[in-house]
Amino acid sequence: MKSEVINNYFNDFNKFVYEVDGLEFWFARDLQNLLGYSKWENFLNIIEKAKIACANSNIKVDDHFAYTVRAVDMPNGGVKEAEDMFLTRYACYLVAQNGDSSKEQVAFAMSYFAIQTRKQELLEKRIGELERLQIREKLSYSEKILSGMIYEKGIDSQGFAIIKSKGDQALFGGYNTSDMKKRLGIPNPRPLADFLPTITIKAKDFADEITIFNLKKDGTAKSMTGVSLDHEQNNRDVRKLLLQKGIIPENLPAEEDVKKLQRKLKSDDKLIIKTAKKLKSKK
Repeated sequence: MKSEVINNYFNDFNKFVYEVDGLEFWFARDLQNLLGYSKWENFLNIIEKAKIACANSNIKVDDHFAYTVRAVDMPNGGVKEAEDMFLTRYACYLVAQNGDSSKEQVAFAMSYFAIQTRKQELLEKRIGELERLQIREKLSYSEKILSGMIYEKGIDSQGFAIIKSKGDQALFGGYNTSDMKKRLGIPNPRPLADFLPTITIKAKDFADEITIFNLKKDGTAKSMTGVSLDHEQNNRDVRKLLLQKGIIPENLPAEEDVKKLQRKLKSDDKLIIKTAKKLKSKK
């Protein structure tokens, strides 16, 4: 396919994209014409195949394919109301995959939407990584607050470590901090939370916040034993909630070390800034 043809297709596909609240979508009838299909009925068959592919990927079909009605131009110059469909970029990608690849437009669309979908996947991955870093920082903060509060009750750092480990034992179904490190293959000097998935870090932080709240509220847990029992119960309650949702925290695999993740994101940020400066200098 010549570069001039590719450029023309690129402009055509960009011309028919809409955006609402940051979500890009195409109308199915526009895509029908872009892909070179003359009959709406034939194109609907391809859309149905795309919807099946979407469902087989365990992705909610209604999030990407939504029926609508809108005015369309008629060959005689008139306008009529006709059924149509909102298609996300992922839906368009699946439609292109199920289309006739011998059509030049379909061959182009397969690559065009694959690239666009990949961009979204990378963006979602980066947002997820940032969220994990943020909640890890939040956990560090809640642990700092909790350790400060129990220090005022005469409990030293060793005592706090014991309380944390018993809390982990309650959260992870009998596995204490050391057990979980061995289970996940985490080096002993490193914090367990640096390798946990976001949902488990949030669970630990939530249990910490409940313990902090209870200490602030009535201060009844004045001894190390009292604080430990309260913290264990809070972690046990959080575990119960996770289990109700089918989440078994001790069975979740370890994720990338947050320290490595921080370095990677900082490196990506530098590259983004560097690229932006280059583009600006070319204008």
